[in-house]
Amino acid sequence: MSGPVVVAEIVRSGFVEGHHYGSLVTLRPDGEVDWSVGDVTSPVLPRSCNKPVQALGMLRLGLELEPELLALACASHSGEDFHVEGVRRILAGAGLDESALQTPPDYPLDDTARERVIRAGGDKASVLMNCSGKHAAMLATCVRNGWDVSDYRSPDHPLQLGIRKTFEELTGESAVAVAVDGCGAPLLSSSLVGLARAFGRLARGVGGDERPDPLAGQVADAIRSHPAYVSGTERDERALLAAVPGAIGKAGAESCYAVALPDGRAFALKTDDGAPRVRPVLMAAALERSGVLDEDGVDAAAVRETGRVALLGGGQPVGEIRACF
Repeated sequence: MSGPVVVAEIVRSGFVEGHHYGSLVTLRPDGEVDWSVGDVTSPVLPRSCNKPVQALGMLRLGLELEPELLALACASHSGEDFHVEGVRRILAGAGLDESALQTPPDYPLDDTARERVIRAGGDKASVLMNCSGKHAAMLATCVRNGWDVSDYRSPDHPLQLGIRKTFEELTGESAVAVAVDGCGAPLLSSSLVGLARAFGRLARGVGGDERPDPLAGQVADAIRSHPAYVSGTERDERALLAAVPGAIGKAGAESCYAVALPDGRAFALKTDDGAPRVRPVLMAAALERSGVLDEDGVDAAAVRETGRVALLGGGQPVGEIRACF
């Protein structure tokens, strides 16, 4: 981003000791910009925010999954038992096991799950890595089409070319950069406007031509029905989706976040420093500024709680990170 601005203040004992810089955009249901801060048109790497769009690309290539497993294909999961079991179910359905995964071995993201693995004498494993649901779905898509599974991460693989076609259609932009994500799979660039546009279309169940797309609706419904599969039982993303009826959302590394409402209103953000702590603060503030917290059925207190990050002094809260847009 060429022009990130101050989006949050770090306040300790009433003193502003630092700032987070970033950019944020909100779109109206018609896909036009409602309001924004910072640079929202330059390409960024949305990291795992891309996963729901990648999942749609796989459905279009013939992937078939039960709703909770489709949600897991969209996930940066916490490595809880039901996540790991779900990844193995996706693989088994394709006649594969976890040895086919090319995710780097890792421990679960969830503290309790990670400690359980370590106490049991376990080690890092590919199936525990938070992107293993996406990779399992990629492998299942390859098997469905008779494609080679040994190089499914290659940007030139038919799988990845098909995903890219869907990604560019939904964002309405060309992916000007193709990087390697932390999991080793291709990572496509988009502006924050393009990312929000893609999520708005998923939420409305339409394709890039604005016509109804049942497969896009499947992705959105899977996220709505199984938010814990998309993240984890203790994660702020799950809490936000539970608090805003019909919302879909996905967080990504480097402090990226995208959320969309059933009518197509959409929000996307990224901070320049990539600090994960400020990500939920900004999204909660953006939803509040747009009036979402005043709407029927929305648990405003729960949304605000997702955006509350306490700064500690002597083990006690003495400050906060607060949005300033």
